[in-house]
Amino acid sequence: MSRDELVSAALVLAFASLVTAHVALVAGLASRPPRWRSLVALVIAPLAPWWGWQNGMHRRTVAWVASAVAYVVLRLVAER
Repeated sequence: MSRDELVSAALVLAFASLVTAHVALVAGLASRPPRWRSLVALVIAPLAPWWGWQNGMHRRTVAWVASAVAYVVLRLVAER
């Protein structure tokens, strides 16, 4: 496997992980009051980990942040 293929596969995995963590955070926010936060966090993505942390969803928040950082780093690596 070439470097480009490895970076591409990792990039897809990081993005899929980010989307999964985001959906999990939004679902968690939807189950806790105030429920309007889930709709706002669905559209304005950085609010999901912020409100998730405040509501005690620490593992989901760490997964969201870690996958977002991995995605950004891999995007930078892919551009080189």
